[in-house]
Order: sequence, then structure tokens, then C-alpha cells
Amino acid sequence: MEDRLDDIINGLHQKSRTKQAIYRNTLQTFNKMKEISKELVAELTERITKQDADVIIEYKNVSEHEFHIKFSGDLLIFVMHSNIVTFPDDYEIMRSEYVEEDFRRRFFGHIMAYNFMADTIKYNRTDDPGYLVGRMLINIENHFCIEGVKQLDLPQDKVSEIAKNEINDQGLRIIVESAMIAAVNNDLMGQNVTDLERITLKQKLENSHLSTPRKLGFQISQELTV
Repeated sequence: MEDRLDDIINGLHQKSRTKQAIYRNTLQTFNKMKEISKELVAELTERITKQDADVIIEYKNVSEHEFHIKFSGDLLIFVMHSNIVTFPDDYEIMRSEYVEEDFRRRFFGHIMAYNFMADTIKYNRTDDPGYLVGRMLINIENHFCIEGVKQLDLPQDKVSEIAKNEINDQGLRIIVESAMIAAVNNDLMGQNVTDLERITLKQKLENSHLSTPRKLGFQISQELTV
């Protein structure tokens, strides 16, 4: 009985240490991503205002686990999840030889990037959808891969590359820039006129059924979906 209890304690201890280390790696990466995004917004603002002073790009630190980049009617919301996750054995990243070599590599911190319309937040339109741009998975060795939309067009979006994808400032900047480009190219689509034929007074008062354009959305890489 004692041996079994020791096995449980040792397993919990090892897994706990692994998850704590991954959380620290993910938070460090997220903080670096904040710094890079802030610098990028400053650079873009300096260059754009010379051409058009009406174009505004803003960075906003919301909390320890969230920051925003607002530009050209778009809002990118970056969120770091506090939980460490793993995936089923048949999930593509779990079939990597690199992951299979060490059980600690089966756990990941994750950072999500979502694209909303800036007016969604400004006018508190709670029914407006946001769209996933990408998810960054980070492991105990500070290796990572990107899952998400094909529009990102990143070499790191191949899970087989996680063995050699190590986090660095240049890579993080490319990820943020690619997310912004994908958001800019994610066009607004007007509603079908038949969807606007009839509204209730409640909908009118809440502005919940007025002619509000919606984002077109992204094409998710099918081989990377859960």
C-alpha cells in the first residue's frame, strides 16, 4: 500500500513541477509578446501618421493574461490561459517523436489570438462574434507550435516542427505581425436583407438586430483542429 501511495505522490509531484514550469514559460512568453506588440504599435504609429494622421493604432494592456491591439476597425485580443493542457493520443502533435520521447512534452501552455471588430467592444455589442486567428502551444523546453488559420502562413504552424521551434523575439514579432495581417484581410460582410425584414422593439432598443456587418471569418487548418 505504501509503495502505491509513494507512486501517487511521486507522480503528482513530477506532474505538478512540470505544469508549474510550463506556466512560467508561457507567462514569460506572453510578457515578451506584450513588449514586442507595444514596440510594434509605436513603430507603426510613427510610420503611418506621416502618411495619414487619421489612422490610429493602439496597444492596451488589459491584465496579466490579456492585451489588445486596435487598428483600422479591427481588434486583436491576445489571451493567455492559466491552465496547462494536454491532448488525446491521436491528436497530431501527440504523435510527434519529439513529444513521445518525454512525457513532460505532452503538456502545453497556450496563448490565443482572437479577431473582433473594434466597435464590438466600443458599443458593447455582446452578440457580435470574434474569430480565432491562432493558438500558440508552449512546452516545458520553450518549444512551440502555432495552430490556427491558413492565412497566418507561418512555418511554425506545422506541428512536426515543434522539435526545432524555439521561442525568440524575432519569431514572436512575426507571429504578432502575421496575426495583424490576417485580421486586416478578414473582411466585413453585410447581412442579407431578408435577415433585416422584421425586428422586435426589444431588439431595436438593444441594437441587437440592426444592420451590423460581421467578420467573414477564417479558414482553419483542418489538420490542426481538436
